[in-house]
Amino acid sequence: MKIALVGYGKMGKIIHQIALKRGHDVVATLDETPTLEKLNNPDVVIEFSSPESAFGNIKFCLENKIPVVAGTTGWLEKKPEIEKIALENETGFLYGSNFSLGVNLFFALNEKLAEMMAPFQNDYNCQLEEIHHIHKLDAPSGTAISIAEGIFKHSDYKTWKLDETQGAELGITAIREGEVPGTHSVFYRSEVDEIEIKHTAFNRNGFALGAVIAAEWLPGKVGNFGMKQVLGL
Repeated sequence: MKIALVGYGKMGKIIHQIALKRGHDVVATLDETPTLEKLNNPDVVIEFSSPESAFGNIKFCLENKIPVVAGTTGWLEKKPEIEKIALENETGFLYGSNFSLGVNLFFALNEKLAEMMAPFQNDYNCQLEEIHHIHKLDAPSGTAISIAEGIFKHSDYKTWKLDETQGAELGITAIREGEVPGTHSVFYRSEVDEIEIKHTAFNRNGFALGAVIAAEWLPGKVGNFGMKQVLGL
């Protein structure tokens, strides 16, 4: 396939290497606003830019009927508008807060645990914690928000809030330190014990590989998708 990379930071460079290893052509590597000339007629765009740039980048590609795999977080208040644009232009949009196979299995495990804990909400208080490198621009992480949304489906929690909370708000502690690729934990605490599930990324390669696999899956499809559909979870 011909892949264009919009956003060429650390993730973009790793995605580039993995795409080449999997036999694809990387026809563009952009850090600036895309144009049709700069994109160089790709089959799919993989977008890992910044929260400020993501909406405009994705909108431009979809309006020109180029499928987009997007991994940028921190702009999701505009995601419904992007999903509408994808449908109007009969192209494919795939968003992932995290493309790692392990994290997507963790999402499924998290939902199952939330379902199991639902009868015991008066006994256990749920909290989330995420740790990322100091360069990460948004907090909490998109992955943490996805974990929270999985818990909402099976609990009385209605929204999330940074830091520890009580009641209907699910607390998320966001820590920024060193060069941590990403660690996410879910805790259920009572007066007598604690249940914890945790995912620790050792490097960014798992995220990058998942993004390329998503890009291989998306072309030819119309609508809005996530890694659940790609992995059949």
